[in-house]
Amino acid sequence: MKNWKVIYYETVEGECPVDDFISSKSINNRVKILGLISFLEEKGPNLPRPYADFLVDGIHELRIKISGDQLRILYFFCYKDYIILTHPFIKKTDKVPIPQIEKAKKFREDFLERFDEKKILEVYNENI
Repeated sequence: MKNWKVIYYETVEGECPVDDFISSKSINNRVKILGLISFLEEKGPNLPRPYADFLVDGIHELRIKISGDQLRILYFFCYKDYIILTHPFIKKTDKVPIPQIEKAKKFREDFLERFDEKKILEVYNENI
């Protein structure tokens, strides 16, 4: 069975929204978030609802309930093997807000401009 490679998006300035968010949570919530990310890494596009869902234009959401909040981590697939987690947010409305989807698209565009398939492999190997 194929294992996907998960990468947390980093801005040009080195900010990592997903890592910063996870680091700010309690140990129990971190374990829950990291467990679901591991499940995503194992299942990739076959991770079903209620854990994940397709939104629009290649943007997906990882769906996690922590401390009564609906946490969403948006992501996209690229270069056959990779899942790029763009950013987290607490969902407070029925639908994922369009500005959050647009932010994920902007991060995807930035990521793909900076990383080709060879460079992404180097980054992944540095982080494992």
